[in-house]
Amino acid sequence: MTIASPSATGRYAADVAIVGGGLVGGTLACALSGLGVATTVIETGDPAASLDAGFDGRASAISLTSRRLLETAGLWAGMADEATPMRYIRVTEGASPLYLDYDHRDVGDEPFGYMVENRHYRCALYERIERDPNIAFLTRSSAAHVERNAAGVEIRLAGGAGVHAPLVVAAEGRNSGLREDAGIRVSGWSYRQVGIVCTVEHERHHGFVAHERFLPGGPFAILPLKGCRSSIVWTERADRAPAIMALDDEGFTVELARRFGDFLGAVRVVGPRWAYPLSLQFAESATAERLALVGDALHAMHPIAGQGLNMGLRDVAALSDVLSEARALGLDLGAGDVLARYQRWRRFDNTLMLALTDGLNRLFAVDATPVRLARNVGLAAVDALPPLKRFFMRHAMGLVGELPRSMRGA
Repeated sequence: MTIASPSATGRYAADVAIVGGGLVGGTLACALSGLGVATTVIETGDPAASLDAGFDGRASAISLTSRRLLETAGLWAGMADEATPMRYIRVTEGASPLYLDYDHRDVGDEPFGYMVENRHYRCALYERIERDPNIAFLTRSSAAHVERNAAGVEIRLAGGAGVHAPLVVAAEGRNSGLREDAGIRVSGWSYRQVGIVCTVEHERHHGFVAHERFLPGGPFAILPLKGCRSSIVWTERADRAPAIMALDDEGFTVELARRFGDFLGAVRVVGPRWAYPLSLQFAESATAERLALVGDALHAMHPIAGQGLNMGLRDVAALSDVLSEARALGLDLGAGDVLARYQRWRRFDNTLMLALTDGLNRLFAVDATPVRLARNVGLAAVDALPPLKRFFMRHAMGLVGELPRSMRGA
């Protein structure tokens, strides 16, 4: 992609500087640009390398409300043809005959969400940024020096380039340097689990059903992709995962097929496998002086409900709302009272989702027979109670809570 050029002084001026040009940071730039807010995105490395890498086996769940945000930001059209709707969800535990089934038709015409390969999301994102004169995209090979004070934010990059803005947004991920420099404390804990991610092909079509299976090692999610393919998010105990990842292709496929089953015929792994330790992490504040955190820089959760990226996109939508209203009123975008509204808005929503994912993982991690029986009865009870079931379905679609304008739809 084309990298922006600075002014004659080597200095960029922006309404908002965003450090981190991944899915969350890049989407924020596009959302703000659509509202007339000029942004400068600073990313480590060359994004063209990730575009040239091709299929890497990774995909993301996009909720209904996140799709609305992507539409507003001008991104959805670039990935819609490659997105696969999730129209049904089935939740089961082990070999139990009891289950919980969600059907999107019980709450409207829209699917619960979509599965999109990360490569298609990245392509849509960078193509959108490249043609937007309201977004400057800079790359850096080392850490940027950032100064924040009452007058604004000054960012100095290697080579002499600089960025001035009233606000900087940290979208760098879990190990955010901006968050650390601001002295924002982080709390959390390890789950002693590993997430194994890959893509499989299978003989029969998935029927647009997303499966969440609770197994002794952890949740095993089968998420529909385009064609006869599915994305696998396989949670395994940390002491077992290294041996599974060390298996050759045949051995790995055998282990996966034991958990997958044969309901879609034979399965075959396509593309690389990925593994990463699972933990809960949350920053104790979403803001500091002229700084806002979004995405994994603010919170990181268990993948049990597939809401990690969606919560980052809710950060994007909420911050976009707050900044666009401040701009309309002629306020300083980095002022403390402006950022305080973002802090209040995101604290409740993020705390609720972190507690939900953590609680679910702990509940299904207990393998005692009485607890297991109680869980199975609970799944069947929710399935038999339409009002409660509809609430959980709306939650999966992202429709619960105070929604930013870009996520409300028509």
